[in-house]
Amino acid sequence: MLIFPLLTHLKPIRNRFFAPKGLLLLLLIAPLANSVEQTKPAQTLGLQQAVSKTLEQNPTLVAFGYQFEAQAGRVQQAGLKPNPELTLAVEDAFGSGELTGMDSAETTLGISWVLEGQQRRERVNASQARTSVLEVERDIQRLDAAAKSARLYMLALALQTRLQQAEQAIDFARNVVKVIEQRVNAGNSPAAESARAKVELSRRLLEHEDIEHELLVAKRQLAAQWGATQVDFTAVEGTLTQLPKVASYSELKSRLDQNPRLQYFVTSERWEESQLALAKAQSKPQWRLSAGVKHLAATDDQALVAGVAVPLGVFDRQQGRITEARALMALNRAEREAEQIQLDTNLYGTHQELLHSLHIVNAYQTEILPALATALNETRRAYDLGRYSYLEWQAVQRDYLDAQNTLIEASLAAHLKAIELERLTGVAIAPATTTSTTTDSTTN
Repeated sequence: MLIFPLLTHLKPIRNRFFAPKGLLLLLLIAPLANSVEQTKPAQTLGLQQAVSKTLEQNPTLVAFGYQFEAQAGRVQQAGLKPNPELTLAVEDAFGSGELTGMDSAETTLGISWVLEGQQRRERVNASQARTSVLEVERDIQRLDAAAKSARLYMLALALQTRLQQAEQAIDFARNVVKVIEQRVNAGNSPAAESARAKVELSRRLLEHEDIEHELLVAKRQLAAQWGATQVDFTAVEGTLTQLPKVASYSELKSRLDQNPRLQYFVTSERWEESQLALAKAQSKPQWRLSAGVKHLAATDDQALVAGVAVPLGVFDRQQGRITEARALMALNRAEREAEQIQLDTNLYGTHQELLHSLHIVNAYQTEILPALATALNETRRAYDLGRYSYLEWQAVQRDYLDAQNTLIEASLAAHLKAIELERLTGVAIAPATTTSTTTDSTTN
């Protein structure tokens, strides 16, 4: 399922910005959404909630909304008619002889206006086409913002999981220190083993502190996605090992045309076509009509006057713009083809990386971690019987903890690749059944 439904129900910040027309809102995987109840405690944050808050309040998206207000003004301006011109002309006045003074003057009061017609229509069409381009640019920004929020959310979830495992490692290390001190006091182990165990405990405590700081930063970065300067949640919800199922590459590729980056080139081409039509319309001469009243002072008579002015099309002053518009249309088509190839390549690579991450997770869950858990328990028994040294026991402990971290990293990578696939295609990646590793058996 998608992280959130098509966002027509969200309360708008800017009217046109948050009321998309024909919007492809994929947005991103929600393998965690199935495991999260819709009624959440105030101190926790769900993935769908984080993405929704981003789309409603992200500062960059809100700022982009003003582009539509500016564009509405451009459309309005393009449709305005030119004002008529009022003219006053005086002839045969203040001359010599019979034309002295104003006695023989001819005064004409007239009004003239330009017949735009097609030019105004093409200006409006070009402005409206630019609005469509802005709508696709908005979709791209929304898509990227939602994807970024989902990635930051998954990073915070992975750090939470690492923190939990670090706490388990600390408990384990403390238990080891206690066991070894008992053996040292009984004279069954050298004091050096106790010192080594305490050093290991100190390392685990430092690692826990490092993860705490990283988690604080990740939460702050996530909150910044919706413009918050303080973190208003204590934890993110979900299970990192609830991994996505993978659609086939052919199925994903069939949805690639829904990527708004490709739609951008389609709408841009329409805008370039409108620019070409406008340039052609502007190359045609604009007629100017005029009408007025003439007063003849000599006879005190009046007469109507009318006229038309037609510019001679000797020189086409729009040739350069027409050539430019045609070249930009060709450029747009070439860039769309290049973008199509790049997206297809990225899709294939991301799909393969997701398959690889899922393979790693499966191997660690079903083979490596269970085997290491068994080895750790057996090594502990052998150590109690004096067959293994502390160093051998410690080596297996570290292998197990390293394997747990590798599982977390691979799970995070799988989620991030699935998010990228949805960003590229809009195909919702279904979550798989939650799985877990055998960690409890090693803490005793």
